[in-house]
Amino acid sequence: MTRKRIFITGASGCLGHYITERLINHSEHELFLLMRNPAKLQLNVEARPGIHVLQGDLGQIEQHAELLQTIDVAICIATAWGDPATTRLINVDKTLELMERLDPERVEQVIYFSTESILNRENQLLPEAAELGSDYIKTKSACFKQLKHLAIAPKITALFPTLVFGGDEHKPYSHLTGGLKDVTRWISLIRFFGVDASFHFVHGYDVGLVVFHLVENPPQQNAIAETGDVRKMVLGSDAVTVNQAIEQVSRYFGKRIFFQIPITQALTEFFIKVFRIEVGPWDRFCIRYRHFTHASPVSPSSFGMETQGATITDIFRLSDVAPKQD
Repeated sequence: MTRKRIFITGASGCLGHYITERLINHSEHELFLLMRNPAKLQLNVEARPGIHVLQGDLGQIEQHAELLQTIDVAICIATAWGDPATTRLINVDKTLELMERLDPERVEQVIYFSTESILNRENQLLPEAAELGSDYIKTKSACFKQLKHLAIAPKITALFPTLVFGGDEHKPYSHLTGGLKDVTRWISLIRFFGVDASFHFVHGYDVGLVVFHLVENPPQQNAIAETGDVRKMVLGSDAVTVNQAIEQVSRYFGKRIFFQIPITQALTEFFIKVFRIEVGPWDRFCIRYRHFTHASPVSPSSFGMETQGATITDIFRLSDVAPKQD
């Protein structure tokens, strides 16, 4: 197996931990981990030779210009949100600059993390994301639009994680996993409501498996498609309806569903008005759109591996949320 030089941004995040851990434990590749605060990394970087922690900010990526010329694989996970100027700088300008500083002749693959929110059900760019989305979503859309113009465009694999779960005592929890306890507390009530909506989800462990597979088995360089897109992979389970999810969670906790009250769009608008809930343009679009599903989602099983978080029940099990019986 050829030893590769891999540059990773965002290793200290939830997905970054799963990806970096697998690369440390299952390869001899030389890893260069760029992070602002190395103390946030809960992995043993002394586990083997060839692991380099680079304390720094993606905002000063020019400081690593010489190193980037020697990189075989770049994994771009780091992202920003909050301050609009910083979000734009990191998510668009400096991410593109990192890719531009790679040697087009040497680099084998760039694995770029985006978000499913910018894609429609046919995996094409969703216009509303660029028009109505948060600064984070708008910048992710803007960055993806620019990828086709890069010299290394045929070597880019853009990944679009769906709803992300993950984290444990050695890894930071995703925002959704942190909220699972709320589901546990409210499932006795939630089970009696139904919603016409659907979604995909993915566990960080499975993202780590997919990325590791791509590193070891880089896709053939693709010509830019007629649509102007680069290679895209939506990471997630098969689509599940909200009602199916409620049924699975209820069964997991030993709760029976005797009836369900449908939460229609009209009823949702009624609650928003009565309780004076602040709803922005993107939130209102999501309420109308409802079915955030995509064509051909990718999971470890797509490559002949076992998917750990294939069902909602698996997600609760992996999150160490124990079932409770009445």
